[in-house]
Formats: sequence, C-alpha cells, structure tokens
Amino acid sequence: MTRAYIGIGSNLDQPQAQVMRAFDELAELPGTRLSGRSSLYRSAPLGHAAQPDFINAVAALDTELDAEALLRALQAIEARHGRRRSFRNAPRTLDLDLLLHGDTRIDGPELTVPHPRMHERAFVLHPLREIAPQVRIPGHGSIGQCLKACAEQKIERIA
Repeated sequence: MTRAYIGIGSNLDQPQAQVMRAFDELAELPGTRLSGRSSLYRSAPLGHAAQPDFINAVAALDTELDAEALLRALQAIEARHGRRRSFRNAPRTLDLDLLLHGDTRIDGPELTVPHPRMHERAFVLHPLREIAPQVRIPGHGSIGQCLKACAEQKIERIA
C-alpha cells in the first residue's frame, strides 16, 4: 500500500456537496482505503478571479494503485461530476489533484508528482497540514515553511 494525498476542490453546483461526495467516491476506489480527510476550507480563486470561491479539502488514501492508475481513477470521478476543462483555472464542479504518491516522482506530459504547484497554494497546504503535519514537500521543505510563502492567500476553515 502507498500513502497518497489528493487535493479536492469545487466552486460550482453545490461545492460542499461535491467535495463530500468526492470523499465517498475516493473511499470506493479498488484496492484503496480512505485513511484521512481534512475539514473543508473556503478559498478565493487564483488566476481567473471572476468566479465563485472554492471549497477545498485534502484526502489521504492508502492505495494499491500506481500513480498513473490513480490519476485515471481521479479523472473518471471528475467526469462523473461533470468536470469540463475549458481553460486554466476555470470554474469547476470537481477538481481532484494527485498531490503526493508515497515517494514517487514523475515528470511527464500527463502527470507530475509531487504536484508541481502544491507548495504555492494555501488551499492545499492548510488541509494537508491538518491531516499530515509531518509531510514534507519534496524540494520545498515543511508545510509550515511553504505556508509562509503564501500567507497572503485568503483561506477560511468551514466549521
């Protein structure tokens, strides 16, 4: 089994419900167990700002799936939620990002692990720190160190 972390985000079609359903669907993946789930967080969009705020979370999975198979499974869940990739940072019903997959390192056209921008995103780092404070971001250090660099990003934990 490999410990993987999945970033979850939504800002369309009842985002909180989308994220909660995603946790359930991740738990149902073959050869996979949902081993942790963060609280939900509200964050302002990055890039294309003319859109609703996002609801974000992070899931921890123990999985037998390799990184490529896990990515395909994540994309299938996104498709079931009506995900469209119209342009970068566009509004979305569901976004599932493979953040970390054990010690796996991949730099390919379809998949990069660790996620190449996770260290720059408070909406990933806050929920990740909640469920895995010991995790280090390869090439960037501790979650706390990374959070200092993105302290200006607005994020709110949802009670």
